[in-house]
This record gives sequence, C-alpha cells and structure tokens, in this order.
Amino acid sequence: MGHSWLDTIPENLHDAAKEAVSSAFGHTPVTAIDPVLGGWSGAVAYRVEVSGRFYLVRMEVRRGPLRNPHQYTCMRIAAGASLAPPVHYANDDTGAAIMDFVMQRPLHEYPGGPLALAKALGELVAKLQATAPFPDLGDYRMFLERMLAYLRSVFAEGLLDPHLEAFEHIRQAYAWDAESHVSSHNDPNEYNILFDGQRLWLIDWETAYRNDPLVDVAILVENHAQTPELEDALVRSWLGREPSREIRERLRLMRLMTRLYYAGLLMMSTGKPAAPITDLVAPTPDEFRSMVAAGHLQPTATETRVVLSKMLLAGFLTRASAPD
Repeated sequence: MGHSWLDTIPENLHDAAKEAVSSAFGHTPVTAIDPVLGGWSGAVAYRVEVSGRFYLVRMEVRRGPLRNPHQYTCMRIAAGASLAPPVHYANDDTGAAIMDFVMQRPLHEYPGGPLALAKALGELVAKLQATAPFPDLGDYRMFLERMLAYLRSVFAEGLLDPHLEAFEHIRQAYAWDAESHVSSHNDPNEYNILFDGQRLWLIDWETAYRNDPLVDVAILVENHAQTPELEDALVRSWLGREPSREIRERLRLMRLMTRLYYAGLLMMSTGKPAAPITDLVAPTPDEFRSMVAAGHLQPTATETRVVLSKMLLAGFLTRASAPD
C-alpha cells in the first residue's frame, strides 16, 4: 500500500502518523487501514494492518493548555502491567500512539454475567492501583470545583447554588489524604473498558494520574454495579476483604463527586450555549435509554450530552439531599 494509507488520515496529521508508523514498524508497509469510530475524547483512531497483525494508531486532535502531560507515561505503566494493550509507540510531543488492536466484544457477554463482571472490574482496578505510582497532576477536588464553576456559568444564575452547597459539605466530610493516593485511570466508563472475549483491558489514558483510590471504584460502581449485590461484589473484589463502614461511607460520597465530575465533563464537551440553561428537567435512566433506542437521542450528539449532564446534576442533588 506504500504511503497511500495516509490518504485516510487528515493531512495535518500526516507527519505524526508517518513518524509513528515508521518508528514502530520500520519499512514494513501498512497493508490496510480503517477508521475506528466512538469515544468523546476528540482523538482520531485507525486500525492498521502490518505483517498480518492489527494495531491501533491513535492521534490527539485537541492539545490545549489543560491537556494531561502524563497520559503516555501512565499508559506505558498500565501496559507494562498488562492492564492496557501493549504499546509500540507513544510520543507526547505529537500526541500519537500505536498499540495492539483489541477485537472488542460487548461487556454484557462477559462469562458469568453482571456478577462476574463486577468482580472482574474490582480486580482490574486493584491491579491498577498496585502498579508503580502514576505521576501527580493535581487535586481532584480542585478539578471538581472548576467543573462546578463552569456549570454554574452555563446554567441560569442561582440554579446550581444547592449543588455548590452540597459539594462544600461533601468536601468537608471526605477526609483527603494525598499520601494514600494511587495510580488511577479516572475515567473507566464503559467506552474505556474493552472485553476481548477472554479478559478486560483499559484504554484512553488522557485523564490518568495519581488520585484517591475510591475515584475509579466509584465510577465503576456507578456504571456497572447499581444493585447492592453487584456493588458488594465489586468492592470486595477490589479490597480482597469485606469493606468497613468507613469505606462504604467514603464510597457513597465519592460517587456523588464523580457524578459532578461527569456532569461538568459532558457539558464542557458541548461548548458554551448561547443562552443560559434555565432548568434541570431530565429523563430517568430508563426513559433516557428508551429515547436513545427510539432514535430520539443520538449517543454522541450535543443534545444528548446536555441531557446526560442534567440527569447527573439532578441525581447528584437528590442523593446529596437524602436524610442519611
């Protein structure tokens, strides 16, 4: 195929792509290339074939001042621990990386069903936290504060005042110990967990850095363990023992904080609206799934991100206002 494979890639990324492929494979030609769709990071990705094997070429598109400079260091550490696909090339300057391509199967096909998946996810995050410590990037609570400030600028004045008050209460109640922080992915949502038919992999390390050990656990529980049985299985698998009351209480608070984080992340990815949003009316999770299934909402559309953000904000306030 020679260099004709570059015709599939935007011209402004040609130099980074050529450097990546030549560094990883030398003069061995790329014999096939196909775009890989999905994800909200803004990166572009391609499945390429070289010598009969498939690899993923991934290139960043947005490289602003808020970009995490440690993502490739974290990715290499995770790959070295067999938690991320093997890395063949990663360049922080160009934002290009090449790794093994994982042929993905749906998570709902995981052998043993939701309970076995919950246990496997707990083991996955435990292995991640046991790796060499990731670099430090900053205080997660400060990132949440900035997210909330952005959200308050997007919504009508005063609408999110209760959220700010609840966040401050949580911040005071949650004991923060930077010395206990561990390697964290910080965004193990369902799109960043791949199942290849035998095992799980973590991908996309843009938000990875050293953080509170319950951040990844809280996100996994929110997404994959929404019943008491599944939550218990995931947490016990992560800890290797029965969780203490303190751990359970900290997890409840961290689940609230991660909801705020994702509400801000989703809204920031849409761009600031022309006029403030004046309500928090949002569908229930079941209603949301029905709207997507019926085609009324497209999974990656801006409108869908706004709806999801409002759902998270509404759910955050409901849980934070509970008497217990």
